[in-house]
Amino acid sequence: MLDPIIAFFQRVFAAIGRGIGMVVAWFLWPFLAAHGWYRDRSWVIKGPILAVLVLLVLFYGQFIYRTQVWYAFDPAFVQAYKFEERTVPAGTALPGEANRCQDSAVVMISAALTDQNVNQNVWISSTLLYKLGLFGIDWDNTPYMDNKASFQRGVNQVVRRTGIQLADNLGRVRGTSGINNDLQDARGNIQFDESTWYFGTDPFGFKTPTPSYYRAAVESWNRFNTSLASCDAIFDTRSDNLLQLLDGMASDLGNTSDILRRRSEEYNAGWFDTRADDRFWFAYGQLYAQYALLQATRADFSGVIRERNLTAIWTEMERQLQGALRIQPAIISNGSEDGWIMPTHLATMGFYILRVRSNMVEIQSILDR
Repeated sequence: MLDPIIAFFQRVFAAIGRGIGMVVAWFLWPFLAAHGWYRDRSWVIKGPILAVLVLLVLFYGQFIYRTQVWYAFDPAFVQAYKFEERTVPAGTALPGEANRCQDSAVVMISAALTDQNVNQNVWISSTLLYKLGLFGIDWDNTPYMDNKASFQRGVNQVVRRTGIQLADNLGRVRGTSGINNDLQDARGNIQFDESTWYFGTDPFGFKTPTPSYYRAAVESWNRFNTSLASCDAIFDTRSDNLLQLLDGMASDLGNTSDILRRRSEEYNAGWFDTRADDRFWFAYGQLYAQYALLQATRADFSGVIRERNLTAIWTEMERQLQGALRIQPAIISNGSEDGWIMPTHLATMGFYILRVRSNMVEIQSILDR
């Protein structure tokens, strides 16, 4: 009595097996055909082809390694600088030391974040294979190889904004001094295009690649801090400068929150959303950089923060950033907010961003009184 049922399922599984076999055969046919053609050729033809294939394997192996291995990635790396041990704000004469001033933690961390991006790691966005994409498809439009590049761009977005504030406001007394040359150079270099390789077509010709400009910015920031430590430069820790610095950070977070919101609302594809990962890691890079820079800012503007009684809310802001940086899923999912199978990492990250931004706005309102 069970024989017809057993026979039915045998036919079903046999058909499934034949279907899978046909798919595998269709996928392997070009490779088998190429192997047959290659086997019958002389070494005059086989040699160059083999050399090209070996080079491709080496280049893509290096590319995969560079994109998947993250050096010096540590959301708490700023703790090693021990900024909490500083006793005076940036630019202030150090007690008991003649002609010595406190250097800037903000400048130091701006240089350190950029150093992580281009010296301790390879700057992914301007590498040749990243620019070529996957068979002509931009890597950002695939689920592969773009997480590190997005993270680096998120970090760089914050550092760029900080570089502008350093040159225009923090490194000068407004209205009575010129822009510091080192900060001016750093601002120009860190604003350079993120994807320039050694050669390009617009305009056509050889070029200086992006990492060279960013390394020059690091050198300029380090020179400024050396001058500041010798009391030969200015770092103006007025409350309105702190207000503008926080305003820029809050503006960036507001924009990123909107990007996450729109992606979360319009594309509920769960683990199959190919753009969710780069949106997430760009936001993560911003928070990673802001967490470090806000601790540096706390040291540089310690006088203002103490005078305006901002310690408690500043600590809460840093705690919210720590919570966001603990979210490090292996696979980014953009599921619906009421879903129970696929999580919604974008909405979770957006929640923390709004909490951090809310703290920033509250601090700004206190400073603006």
